[in-house]
Amino acid sequence: MSAESTPEPAITEPGTRGRRRAKGRRRKAASGRRKALLVTAWTAAGVFVVGGTGLGYVYFKLNGNLKSVDINQALGNDRPAKADNGSENILVLGSDTRSGSNRKLGGGTDDGSARSDTAMIVHIYKGHKKAAVVSMPRDTLIDRPQCTDTQGRTHPAAKAVMFNEAYSTGGAACTVKTVESLTGLRMDHYLEVDFAGFQKLIDELGGVKVHTTKNIDDPQSHLDLKAGTHQLTGKQALGLVRTRHGVGDGSDLGRIQLQQAFVKALVNQVKEIGVFTNPKKLFDLANTATKTVTADSELGSVNSLSDFANGLKGISSSQMHMVTMPVQYDPTNPNRVLIQRTKAQQVWTALKNDKPIPASATKDAAKGEANGVVTSS
Repeated sequence: MSAESTPEPAITEPGTRGRRRAKGRRRKAASGRRKALLVTAWTAAGVFVVGGTGLGYVYFKLNGNLKSVDINQALGNDRPAKADNGSENILVLGSDTRSGSNRKLGGGTDDGSARSDTAMIVHIYKGHKKAAVVSMPRDTLIDRPQCTDTQGRTHPAAKAVMFNEAYSTGGAACTVKTVESLTGLRMDHYLEVDFAGFQKLIDELGGVKVHTTKNIDDPQSHLDLKAGTHQLTGKQALGLVRTRHGVGDGSDLGRIQLQQAFVKALVNQVKEIGVFTNPKKLFDLANTATKTVTADSELGSVNSLSDFANGLKGISSSQMHMVTMPVQYDPTNPNRVLIQRTKAQQVWTALKNDKPIPASATKDAAKGEANGVVTSS
């Protein structure tokens, strides 16, 4: 199916004034702390297909690497019902923690703080042969519900706040609660990856091949690519999915379009190099990914991740329909976007019923003018 695109968010300081809308060059981010990270953790989960090797060392080493969060315990029973049609929804998040090795990659201070720089709802259709991916722009103004984090702390509801404020307030559990409140969809699983892990995963894969139709030059994301075909290193891939000033209108919406194109290229790369049939590469990738990815507690073991990943192996990039949650620019602040609720509801209703997302749902939504700049061929 063809990929449709739209926006992607960043936390911006209060009082910032709008950049020009639509075709005007959008205002540059005030700091490197607003860099977006493409999260392809659900694809990276494919490297966990090691559960059947029978090697105790492999199992215990990888199991010891894993980090998990108990979303179900934190949220309790006040959630949408699980789908009964065989489909699954996975919330995939990219976090920009400011601690450790992520400091020099994400900018900002080494204070251990974090935000969700990228969020995608991955809907796996019944039969696990195709998927829909809905990017959630981080600049979206929303009403966040009251939520309880995994430490048991309750955070009061808040109105007209940035979407990624949910993560900085209450972490994974609060983000899941917010997404379920916005969509009415149950998030069956949660996957999160960070800057440093993303970069290393790409290098472990041997890079990712993309084609750019225009020059991309963005000093802020340290990316300089001429139009043409490139085998991106981990550093270049991270620069590509973070860039917002090197191409398009300088918006997060344009950045999402680049990210979605990169996801497809990454899926193709995983299949082309045959990681599932190369034991050493599979172990190296699994070792890196288990140190990088945080999962919900139901996926918090190698066996569970192995079963989950096996269920995704049949999905090719051509069977991924990628869209962005329908939004429009906020007329009072073009640095923010607002949900087009009627159109967004078409998306959520389609996924709830395990149906394709209708073209009408994303028609005329705000876009970032970077569509087609990056392709996987």
